[in-house]
Amino acid sequence: MAARRGSAPKLGDVLLVTGSEGFLADRAVRSAIAAVKKDFAEVETTELDASTLDLGVFAELTGPSLFAAERVLVMRMLENLPAEMAPRLLEYAGAAADDILLVLVHSGGQKGKGVLDKLRKADVTEVVATAPKAWELPQFVAGEIRLHGGSADERTATALVDAVGHDLRALSGACAQLVSDSGGQAVTVELIGQYFGGRAEVTSFAVADAAIAGRTEPALEQLRWALDCGVAAVLMTSAMAGGLRGLAKFSSAPGGMREADLAREVGVPPWKLKSLRQQAKGWTPGGLATAIKAVAQADADVKGASGDAGYALERMVITVSRAHGRR
Repeated sequence: MAARRGSAPKLGDVLLVTGSEGFLADRAVRSAIAAVKKDFAEVETTELDASTLDLGVFAELTGPSLFAAERVLVMRMLENLPAEMAPRLLEYAGAAADDILLVLVHSGGQKGKGVLDKLRKADVTEVVATAPKAWELPQFVAGEIRLHGGSADERTATALVDAVGHDLRALSGACAQLVSDSGGQAVTVELIGQYFGGRAEVTSFAVADAAIAGRTEPALEQLRWALDCGVAAVLMTSAMAGGLRGLAKFSSAPGGMREADLAREVGVPPWKLKSLRQQAKGWTPGGLATAIKAVAQADADVKGASGDAGYALERMVITVSRAHGRR
């Protein structure tokens, strides 16, 4: 999720946006620009790639302006900042102009980490754009629905994730659409079904759930339908791996734990524990080991080790579903 350290950005600040989740990073940039424009009607906004920066351009962008008193400068791909520009940027961060908001966007990774560390020591405001884990996505959806003025319970939020997938932009757009069309009422599973029913039935999670339950034929039917509808092969292996990991964590968790503690230990929302208890009844440690190994092989196959991703996925589904109940 996007996490902020420090106060809201304003003129005279340097805002550092870091992390690989592009949707959340873009939202942080848009929010910063909007915050300045709320107080100043005429704001000059300039965006550029850090790789194109030199001393002359930087001096022009951060120097006194004849045309606008308030400015926002967005510098993207900070990891590509030319080495000779780093000292000048750090110097500016220590004494920023009071009529400029400088937004520095770093895409994540180790490249340019030295500049990041020095900027943080300069006490800049930072927003960290980190993609939520799969089990956190319903929380993200619920937050998006609230952001747009609606409401939804956890099961409804999970149903939307199952229907739309893990892409944050797609989820955010779906939330906005559902709230807009809900007529002021709470978003429901039924409303999601009206908009995304066909997609909800062919998600990678549906395939994984059927296979983990030992239902071979329904799992294969769901798989073929999903592939026909364009669901990516890597999402199939990811969903299967996530389901089995959750099951393994649940099965190996100490007995007697409270529901909330057990949910945190396993890494799932509390309501998911009921289905995990049901699934766990048909699994043994040996069966889980077989299934996890099959998923690892399928994941390698769909990422290039095999020329037939469909066959690799069918073999994975058959192996996983038949491992159910195996000793």
